[in-house]
Amino acid sequence: MSIQHYLKMIDNASVAQRCHAAAALAHIYLQTDLEIDERSSTEAVLTLLLDDPSPKVRLALAEAFSTSAHAPVHIVASLARDQIEVATYILGRSTLLCDTDLIDCIAAGSGEAQKIIAARAKVSFAVSAALIEIGETAAILELLANGQAQIADISFHKLIERLGHDAEVRALLVDDARLPAGCRHALAIRIAEALCQMDMVMALMGERRAKRVTQEACVKASINLVAATPIDAYPALIEHLQLRGDLTTAFVIRIVAAGRIDFFGAILVALSGYGLPRVRSLLIDGRRTALAALFNAAGLPESTHRPLAAALEAWRGIAGGRITIGQRDVVRKMIEQVVPDNRSVAPVHAPANDDMLSLLKRIQLEAIRESTREQALAIAAA
Repeated sequence: MSIQHYLKMIDNASVAQRCHAAAALAHIYLQTDLEIDERSSTEAVLTLLLDDPSPKVRLALAEAFSTSAHAPVHIVASLARDQIEVATYILGRSTLLCDTDLIDCIAAGSGEAQKIIAARAKVSFAVSAALIEIGETAAILELLANGQAQIADISFHKLIERLGHDAEVRALLVDDARLPAGCRHALAIRIAEALCQMDMVMALMGERRAKRVTQEACVKASINLVAATPIDAYPALIEHLQLRGDLTTAFVIRIVAAGRIDFFGAILVALSGYGLPRVRSLLIDGRRTALAALFNAAGLPESTHRPLAAALEAWRGIAGGRITIGQRDVVRKMIEQVVPDNRSVAPVHAPANDDMLSLLKRIQLEAIRESTREQALAIAAA
């Protein structure tokens, strides 16, 4: 169909005829080697079709142009902002839409348009950030389900702050391999808080006990998170814990009692100003006086020095194969440094000691329970 022919028939043509003509013109534009003047006039007519009163005509254009990298950019951009039936093809497929176009469509479009953008084969960091900032929950769920989408660490943090209360969002985040360690910790906190606030939990435990159980669960989740965190991600996790105020003395004691010595070393590097090689050397074979200087530099209370040093010596022996004991025995050695059996060894002054002893006994009880549970499971599996 020639351009002149189309212009003559457009006023009296039916919707079906106009749809057929629109598809034909789009095909001519994309598939035919046109002269410059003819291409320009064809593009002009295609532009006129954007004003056609029937969405079916614009839909015909969207279908033709959605998968082409040679479609007129201004037409594609206009179709992307059309009603959702038309825009779906462009938003979901077109590679001609830049990040700015997509972000504009996120801001001005419906939740359905946001979902389509979130499901695109390629979603950049900037587009993900815009969705997480202002997108509807359904679009966020679509984004998290899209394993190809690029999501920055800061966007994950924002998402947990904004929608961490949503159970569906939390469920997808838990299984998302892209989630950084710091966000996993924040997510664990939100999950624990959500459980604590459940009416059934409050009725069974009461508010005070529920909060205490929640705090203990959060600490345990943090310890487990360390075990699943790559060493190169330790500094970021430590910074996150510092910002939240969760890098406490009690947390450090639990880390060492659990045998997470590499993470303990990363904590000491962050707090003491010592370099990593120096810290590693001291943790591997440093004497107690050198360790005490390191602990002081890291700001650890004096009441922790003897228990920490005792634990390090035990874990060194385990690593070197010189002794065969478990966590419960390591914690026992730490307790002995707080209240030593040998009266010739002066204990730390009692007032600085009570909380430490209470904490270590709780850790020991947890270790005994875990050890017993593992033994029972081993017997059942035999």
